[in-house]
Amino acid sequence: MRAGYQGEAHSYSHGAAAEVLPEAEAVGYGSFAVAFAALENRDVDFLVLPIENSTTGSVLPVLDRLAGARACIIAEHLVEVRHALLGLPGATLDDIERVRSHPEALSQAEGFLAERGWQPDPSHDTAGAVREVADHGDISVAALAPAAAGRAHGLEVLAADVVDREHNTTRFVVLRHGDAAVGLTDDKTSVVFQTAHRPGALALALSELGLRGANLTRIESRPGLAAWQYRFFVDLVHPPGPEGHRAVFEPPLATVTDLHYLGSYRSTGL
Repeated sequence: MRAGYQGEAHSYSHGAAAEVLPEAEAVGYGSFAVAFAALENRDVDFLVLPIENSTTGSVLPVLDRLAGARACIIAEHLVEVRHALLGLPGATLDDIERVRSHPEALSQAEGFLAERGWQPDPSHDTAGAVREVADHGDISVAALAPAAAGRAHGLEVLAADVVDREHNTTRFVVLRHGDAAVGLTDDKTSVVFQTAHRPGALALALSELGLRGANLTRIESRPGLAAWQYRFFVDLVHPPGPEGHRAVFEPPLATVTDLHYLGSYRSTGL
C-alpha cells in the first residue's frame, strides 16, 4: 500500500501521511498536480493532502483540483502546526536576513517575520526549504519547518512556535481513486455545486440544506469552468450513515445545479 503526499520527507504532509496511514509506504511528489496524477494513474493507493489551515484558510490548488479529479475524500485528519526557525550550526537570530519555506508556512508566520524585518523566501516545501538551507550554507538564511526536518539535515532550532496564531492547525484529507461512497459511521460530506444566476439563489440553496438537517461547517466560492461563473464548495455534517446522507440529498436538491459529491467521511468534530 502506497500513500502519496506533496513535499519531501519530514514535511508536515509527510508526517500527516505517516499518522493517518502508518502501514503505507509514503511517497512524496513535487507538486499537487503531480500528486493528483499519481493517484489517477494508480501509482499510489491514497493521497494525503492539506485542504485548509485555521490561520490562512483554504489550500486552493488542492480544492480546485479536487473538483475535477476522479477521486473522493474518505477521511480528514488535523495536524497542529508549530513551525521552528531552523538555522545553520552557529547561526543566531541576529544573523538571519531571509526565511525560506513553503508559501503557506510563511503566511502563517507573516507577522512574526515582518516584526523582525526578515524577508520571506518561498520554496516548494517546508522540508525542502530545510534541505536547501543546509546545502547552500548561507548563515543569513533560515528555514521555517518542522523541527524534525532540521534534525534530519543538521540544522539547529533558533526559535520555536513561530506562528502568528496559537490555534494554527492544518486540516488534511485522505483521497482514494473512484467515486464517493457513504460508510456506516460517515457523518460529514463535502460537495461542490453551482446555483442559478438570480437573486437569492445561494441563500435558497443553503436554506434547503439546512431544512433537511445539514449543519454547514464550511463554504467557499471559487471560479467555475466558464468565465464569471462560480461554484461553491461546502462541507456539512449530517446524521451518520447512508440514511443520514439520503435525508440531506434525496430527493435531489431543487436549488442547485452540477452537484458533485467530493466524499463522505467521519467528522473530527470541527
